[in-house]
Amino acid sequence: MFVRLAAVAAWVVACALALPARATDPPSFETSRSGTSYSKTVPDTAQAPADLRAAVREAWLRYPGQRVAEAQLAASKARRDAAAQPLYNPELVFARDDEGTDVTTTGGASLTLDLSGKRRTRRDAADARVDQSMADARLRRRDFVRQWFAGWSALQSAQQRVVVGERRLALTRRFAEIGGRQFAAGDISGAERDLAQLAHDEAQAQQATLVAERAQAEAAFRSIGGDERALASLALPSDGLPLPEAVVSDADVEGLPEWQVADAAARAADREIAVARRNRIPDPTVGFNAGRIRMGGASDNVFGVSLSIPLFVRNSYRAEVVAANAEADAANAERQRIAAELAAERQRSIDSYASALAAWKQWRLSRATDVERRAELLERTWREGEISTSEYLLQLKQSLDTALAGAELEARLWQTYTDYLAATGRIERWAGLEEAQ
Repeated sequence: MFVRLAAVAAWVVACALALPARATDPPSFETSRSGTSYSKTVPDTAQAPADLRAAVREAWLRYPGQRVAEAQLAASKARRDAAAQPLYNPELVFARDDEGTDVTTTGGASLTLDLSGKRRTRRDAADARVDQSMADARLRRRDFVRQWFAGWSALQSAQQRVVVGERRLALTRRFAEIGGRQFAAGDISGAERDLAQLAHDEAQAQQATLVAERAQAEAAFRSIGGDERALASLALPSDGLPLPEAVVSDADVEGLPEWQVADAAARAADREIAVARRNRIPDPTVGFNAGRIRMGGASDNVFGVSLSIPLFVRNSYRAEVVAANAEADAANAERQRIAAELAAERQRSIDSYASALAAWKQWRLSRATDVERRAELLERTWREGEISTSEYLLQLKQSLDTALAGAELEARLWQTYTDYLAATGRIERWAGLEEAQ
């Protein structure tokens, strides 16, 4: 009777595992395997598939952060235009003095002159702030692409795990039903029937967890502008990912948006020193006036000029220069710190991606990860009565856990790949957003 139950259950295993999609074979674009090497590669490893690039671009254009970046850049450009304007406007002066029989009426104008170049230094500092805003916008765009691909890969992994869980649930449900009928017929013991039911109950609890994780992944993906329905037909091209490239030079760090932000901030801080120094130089004010003076019955024309120069004796504005120098030192030190961090992060991302890619390829080539082959082997051994019900369930659980581990490994592969692209300054080009504004 044990062999008969094994034969029926094995038939259920074969039917359940023969679904169109294999959970252990993560979907890819026409991926095939021949011997120990992959024959399929992505046509252009420098860029993602066209459908993915289009999806990322559409998501970026809808993303509120894109409008934030545009507004901040527009504000910095407006401040640059303001800094390029003349510092002072002319003033008109009208005066009338009435002293008995003497009446003086004059009109004139005055203008403070920027002889020290304050306007030029302020414009230069504003130019550096525009560069900083542009770098900030690129950093915001880069972070969006990174989060988008991380969210999409996590969603793909969660969906694959749900599929595996559904197959596990269907298998254990059918097995529990067979166990109940076999127990009623007296072919198996109550302990074996309870074992089959317990396996089904455990599968239900695990499936609820997988569904909740998928809902969480969907929410996280939608929060960054993703649309999982529009990407339903797309899959992760995992088998075509390239090998990581060796580091050429530390100068590559200067192309990363984090360093560009820090560099622009340092240059702006340096230029603020010149602004503070120019502010210590007083600007003279020149003016002229003309009018008429009447003294008794006589009158005459009057004309005058004036010159005034502020005296910075109570406040020399030296403290502002000291503060500007300190801020520039801090900004330059921050630039050096960020450069060191970026270099370390780049090496870490390269090593992590290389490790994950090697693990993924090994997993794909391993015969132990082929669930269908394992199911066929279990069917033969069970049909021949070489393993018990508990051993069969244990090995089946191991095979399904392997499928779940494969989905998690693929998600980790894509997480490390996006980190690698970001750390090497290639993720925007790969996603097709390098030219996006």
